[in-house]
Amino acid sequence: MESTRQKKVSRLILKELADIFLKKGNEFARGKLVSITRVRASPDLSFAKVYISIFPPTNQEDILKAIQEHSSKIRFDLGQKVRSQLRIVPDIAFHIDDSLDYIDKIDKLLKS
Repeated sequence: MESTRQKKVSRLILKELADIFLKKGNEFARGKLVSITRVRASPDLSFAKVYISIFPPTNQEDILKAIQEHSSKIRFDLGQKVRSQLRIVPDIAFHIDDSLDYIDKIDKLLKS
């Protein structure tokens, strides 16, 4: 179970990363819309799992690789935004959020 501090840090990271991807998303994923869907911070706040959704969903793995290659730059930009609120900027691991695909699949099964 997440502590209150973990939840606050997760929300802060989600908000700031969403802003970074809004402004600089074309550098990582040209022609794609990348959304941050969820952030999970570790108990010691030194690591964060960031779940992303990519639209349109073609070539998701290639986009994920490009984002992972730029993760140090993204972490630096995040650090510039949260330096007054966090002492340590967490390491970031990006993962594809497939919950929307799962919902769509279940919806199709229910309709048939």
